[in-house]
Amino acid sequence: MPNVHLASRAYASASVNRTVRQQEADIFHLVIARLQAARQSGQIEQVRALADNRRLWTTVSDLLRDSDNPLPLETRAGLISIGLTVQREMDSDEPNFDFLITINKQIAEGLSGNP
Repeated sequence: MPNVHLASRAYASASVNRTVRQQEADIFHLVIARLQAARQSGQIEQVRALADNRRLWTTVSDLLRDSDNPLPLETRAGLISIGLTVQREMDSDEPNFDFLITINKQIAEGLSGNP
């Protein structure tokens, strides 16, 4: 348990020095890594990676629909549209992992300020 406590403290202190956008990009990068690993793995790993991606995009979509969201309405609408496309792809019989990875990379790059 001491390692978990140390890791938690290290993460908390690292997060303090990062902007919210950088932290959001980190989440996308984590999901990207899981999708990349799952792409060549078995079905269980693929299902888990898709579930992570689904949770991410469901959360993003919910935040974008919030009337208090400070992003311009057109930006929010565009991102919601992307989220719906991602959801449809994940619902397909054989999701295209390369497509999902590419979309997530583009969003992460935008959040990182590297479009």
